[in-house]
Amino acid sequence: MFAKSIKHLQKDSVLKLIIKACKKEVELRFNSIEEQKDVYLILVKSIVSQQLSSKAATTIYNRFEALFNNTYPNPEEVLKLNIESIRSVGLSGQKSAYIKALADYALAHDMSYEHISSLSNEELIGQLTSIKGVGQWTVEMMLIFSLKRLDVFPYDDLVVRNQMIKLYGLQSKGKQLKQDCFFIAQKWKPYGSIASLFLWQSKHVVGLN
Repeated sequence: MFAKSIKHLQKDSVLKLIIKACKKEVELRFNSIEEQKDVYLILVKSIVSQQLSSKAATTIYNRFEALFNNTYPNPEEVLKLNIESIRSVGLSGQKSAYIKALADYALAHDMSYEHISSLSNEELIGQLTSIKGVGQWTVEMMLIFSLKRLDVFPYDDLVVRNQMIKLYGLQSKGKQLKQDCFFIAQKWKPYGSIASLFLWQSKHVVGLN
């Protein structure tokens, strides 16, 4: 799969240079991504980790997990907790409310892997961003790094967007910039996620920045 994506993405002259510079690093990163099936839990962890370092997020999530008998935050049990109980593990009041909103959504909707697998990227983004505290960027990261969807273009990711501006020499702003980026990304289909991995890695390559 990775080799096939490289053959396709090299048709883009800018990506061709990036691929030449960091193919090995991106291939290792791509191969290290393990598909996960518990979308509810992925989103709980995503909310906890927002604007935190990995170490701080892990510490707080472990405390949160300890609130539950089997260390799994079942939606029913989450909803039984008051905001102060959730805040006691180090989460803000806002994040505590987001987690309760997610639990409420999980009880009212099918979040099984079977159902999630039947939905397109656009359908998943549309449905999951209706949950308070879950934004498009969060869902896109889940699609790439948890569900291992191959064709995601995370325009809202600052590094991806800035690298495109820099490496493709884009001068536009606002809506026109978005249109220009999506026009370029159309050529990457069906491997937008892998192209994005290369853009993330390109930030660390001397000579490309």
